[in-house]
Amino acid sequence: MTKTIEEQGLAVALVRLTHLVQHLFADVARSYELTPQQAQLLCLLTDGPVGMAELGRLLHLEKSSLTGLVDRAERRGLVVRARDLRDRRACRIELTDHGAQLAVQAHQGVTDRLDKATADLPTAERNLLTSVIARIVTT
Repeated sequence: MTKTIEEQGLAVALVRLTHLVQHLFADVARSYELTPQQAQLLCLLTDGPVGMAELGRLLHLEKSSLTGLVDRAERRGLVVRARDLRDRRACRIELTDHGAQLAVQAHQGVTDRLDKATADLPTAERNLLTSVIARIVTT
């Protein structure tokens, strides 16, 4: 007999939720002709330019993989490399106007899909879930 998610525990529920979010993220990225990795890159850059080392850490990518990702995004006109004024040896990656527009649209697409997926939850449960998730991700 197969156990329910509740019977399997919190860790299993979180893994299943992660799969759902990744699936939604990939679907939305595809609708904008982006790979999920490109969409993640764009979303990370919405607050401003980020150095390559920091991007590698945030995306959990090795230097060569990150360089390839940035090269492909740059060829599509989504990002540009800008000289780091604090370190002449380094560069920072920043969004182009087109990249910024796609980042906002992709992020909104994901949040809209997640809002729809959770729309049936009572307000108290939504607030509790938000609070618990915030505590988990800031730990």
